[in-house]
Amino acid sequence: MPTPYDPATDRVYARAGFGATVDRGHRPVLIVVDLTRGFTEPEFDTGSDLTTTVDATAELVAAARTGGVPVVWTAITYTPAEADGDAITWLTKAPGMRALREGSEAVVLDPRLPYEEGDHLIVKKGASAFFGTALASLLTGLGCDTTVVCGATTSGCVRATAVDAMQHGWPVLVPAEACGDRAAGPHEAALFDIQAKYGDVVEHEDMVKYLTTKGA
Repeated sequence: MPTPYDPATDRVYARAGFGATVDRGHRPVLIVVDLTRGFTEPEFDTGSDLTTTVDATAELVAAARTGGVPVVWTAITYTPAEADGDAITWLTKAPGMRALREGSEAVVLDPRLPYEEGDHLIVKKGASAFFGTALASLLTGLGCDTTVVCGATTSGCVRATAVDAMQHGWPVLVPAEACGDRAAGPHEAALFDIQAKYGDVVEHEDMVKYLTTKGA
């Protein structure tokens, strides 16, 4: 659970009726958002040291394998035309993202993560893993009834993916330890917002057990 800002904020949110618990299903999917080198390694301009996030995510993936839970990875990748042009408004607002070019080391999944050939990989151009992709159709085809969303960054693509998963009708679980951001403030604010309105922010061990047993 994210740390509340202050008692007054808690009272405002409680009066609004936010923060109810979502219903967990028995056919979850683990969505790992954008844990590519361009986000997880500080040597890249777009990145930071997300070692803790990567390690926690690797444990969740191992739990998913044990429980027979499908794993879906996402990566932001731009063609040269997209990276050098003005057609994608996000790149005008955040021009540093132009470095996430196809074929570059920045868009490679962090090698510390246990990606396997049988996993699904969604290549995206925007923040949400659902926007302009076939993710919703994929999850429907897999028969999933709950989404576990982790990765980077918490305030950007993780939050956007959590919001869209909820809007598509899937309950959302976000394991905080397996999410990372460039700064603590945006990270905590995003978790607070997700917990209030879009999903449950949950403990790491809770998710390890859930993915291993599928809520049995």
